[in-house]
Amino acid sequence: QQLKVNINSADLETLCQIPGIGPKMAEKIISYRKNKGQFKTAEDLLNIKGIGQKKFDKMKEFLSV
Repeated sequence: QQLKVNINSADLETLCQIPGIGPKMAEKIISYRKNKGQFKTAEDLLNIKGIGQKKFDKMKEFLSV
């Protein structure tokens, strides 16, 4: 069973378990969540500077909302 990370509730440490996400990117995700509210879909991550389609494609199977 594949580990799925809920991007709406995961803390920094948990977000860092997603391939391609380091502490800086995890902070951006948390800050986006605080400022704009919950992610409605995993694709909302594409709104974050530094996450492009290629990077998103590598991590999408690890994401849940």
